[in-house]
Amino acid sequence: MSIMFNTILREAGLPLAGVRLLRHKDNRAARGRTPYELWRDNRPQFDLYQATQGVGSESKLRAPYWASFVGTPSDDTLFVGLYAVKTPRLLDQDSPRPHMDGVDKAGSCHVYDLTLEQQLSDLIGKLLIDWGPGDRAWIQRSDQQDKQIIELRTGFKEPDFPGFLNFIKPLSMLDKLPKSWIAALQSSRGVYLLTCPKTKEQYVGSATGEDGLWGRWQDYIHTGHGGNLGLKSRDPSDYQVSILEVAGTSATAEDIQKMEGQWQIKLQSREMGLNRNWAGQS
Repeated sequence: MSIMFNTILREAGLPLAGVRLLRHKDNRAARGRTPYELWRDNRPQFDLYQATQGVGSESKLRAPYWASFVGTPSDDTLFVGLYAVKTPRLLDQDSPRPHMDGVDKAGSCHVYDLTLEQQLSDLIGKLLIDWGPGDRAWIQRSDQQDKQIIELRTGFKEPDFPGFLNFIKPLSMLDKLPKSWIAALQSSRGVYLLTCPKTKEQYVGSATGEDGLWGRWQDYIHTGHGGNLGLKSRDPSDYQVSILEVAGTSATAEDIQKMEGQWQIKLQSREMGLNRNWAGQS
């Protein structure tokens, strides 16, 4: 039998009509500053993000309590707290936006006085619900939307790193990875594969620098081609990245480039892919 979020609200003595459900996931957010990342890494900035809302949303947000959730990188809906809400005031001075560059102009937004309640605090970072198909409807009434609880964890924990040879992600997802994954990729060098989702062409490359695989892949995110001739000849694309081989800690740059050359031969990426030169060249 399914357990519903409204059951928890009722057991906490909260009136359903007085609770708004908020799911924060902002596609405008700058790298490293999504609502989830702000909540995980910088709670004061998350609190500021949540407290600053458009004037036009006041009628939907008007309630004594907000049950707040964030959309995770895997698109789960994670509970991050129950907040008591007081009447908002107009923003009285230009203020930097916590989630993106630029400022909110004075008078353009409401600022809510929010207090994180102790009620339901034992569920913060542990409880996940099924928000349903209405992702764009990020404000909902709990008395009209009873959400199914899909998981209750023993503590906040991001997914375990799947292992180098099981790692497969599009470039657009790299900045949303858990910190432990990023650390593993930064500390490792080796040979990787880029696959174009549009043309299905492959590119074999190697990472020999200080920041390992992660650092090399950032070049593709920043430039769209990483300096590679084959990728420069194609339109920008959200390449899928995977790892073909991880180099040992004692391997030299020359050793890794030889590994890269072997993979280019195995996959015929110079004849049928995007490699234009031999390993170690662009």
